[in-house]
Amino acid sequence: MRKPRVWPVVFTAAATAIILFGGWTLYKHTAVASPLHSAMNDIPGVMESSKPEVEQDQVNISLTLEDDANLRQVYEDVSKKSTEIAGSRSIHLQVRSESNDKLDELWSKSMFKVAEAMETKTYSKIPEAMTELTKDDQTVQTVTEMDDDNVYITLRSGDASKYVVLPRTPATMEVFANA
Repeated sequence: MRKPRVWPVVFTAAATAIILFGGWTLYKHTAVASPLHSAMNDIPGVMESSKPEVEQDQVNISLTLEDDANLRQVYEDVSKKSTEIAGSRSIHLQVRSESNDKLDELWSKSMFKVAEAMETKTYSKIPEAMTELTKDDQTVQTVTEMDDDNVYITLRSGDASKYVVLPRTPATMEVFANA
């Protein structure tokens, strides 16, 4: 029986690994990351986006928004564009904001009421809690919106802004065993 030569086997294994993993990396970059990066920068309200990090089943994107951006609309546009490009991968979006101590303090004051409203699914109490914050300080503006998936809260004061996205659990019909 002939003994296999070591160098051709090692070379073939190395070439195969380079082609497979290099092909996957090239695919991630040219077919997903680059088009997604371009699409994110074209969305109205997005100042800049980082290069998307493409993983097997998810894509991580970090965005910086313009001062007058509508957070809910940006999320909706990102969802549409990313579904076209990334397919079935889930999108994890991180919105970078230039917050300040004043906005952080106001958010921490309202957090209990917001958490309670989220827990009890009484989402209409969230705008009330945000409006209550602005009674004492007219320089702070709040915007609260909601869609089927999230509650969007924007706090603005001068050049500073704080964006909060809270995932919501829609009400579901329960089926009773004895019904």
